[in-house]
Amino acid sequence: MKGIAYGVGVGPGDPELMTLKAVRLIRENEVIAVPGKNPAESVAYQIAGKAVPQLAEKEVIAVDMPMVKNQTQMDQEHRKGAKILETYLDQGKNVVFLTLGDPTVYCTFSYLQHILEADGYSVELVSGVTSFCAAAARLKLPLTEWDEQLHIIPAVHKTQDTLNCPGTYILMKSASHMKEVKELLRTSGRNVSAVENCGMETEKIYRSAEEIPDDAGYFTLIVAKERR
Repeated sequence: MKGIAYGVGVGPGDPELMTLKAVRLIRENEVIAVPGKNPAESVAYQIAGKAVPQLAEKEVIAVDMPMVKNQTQMDQEHRKGAKILETYLDQGKNVVFLTLGDPTVYCTFSYLQHILEADGYSVELVSGVTSFCAAAARLKLPLTEWDEQLHIIPAVHKTQDTLNCPGTYILMKSASHMKEVKELLRTSGRNVSAVENCGMETEKIYRSAEEIPDDAGYFTLIVAKERR
């Protein structure tokens, strides 16, 4: 029988936010996969290692999935990654792929999932705490109340964009265009907060758009709420 590929969310950064199921799957399976060229440099691997010391004894495989703009090249890289996992699945071994946050939210594993399923392999997803929920808790901010809407948007940086829908906006993956994002936030009239590296040792909290540095890191998540 072929093995099962598990896409396992390890949460946003705090190892104590990992689920019991994620911990169990890491302990019970011998093959662990992480995104990147060097497993030791993987943030997901580092988080999981603090919660599951046995991870150091596992066979850890690196699946390099570079972020490229060319769709054909990207598809080729995803196919290479899937084939790496399939070599283990064909041996009847389960593969636990560790991913930050939750495997259903802007997750690299999703690309591999589509290929694996098309090739006839079984895939299961294990939910993890999302970065925006963890950041909101850290900020002590309810994201939604009563009938408020929640809008989750990646890489908002175009000057023609507006944040004019009712409810709360979550801006993800905006670090490379932070100056434009901050201007967008200023003109929105919303209350802005942000968390950089939520749950990690390098965590930083910002209580306004002005406080967010232009060179904020990749793991900077912004919460923009309507003024009341």
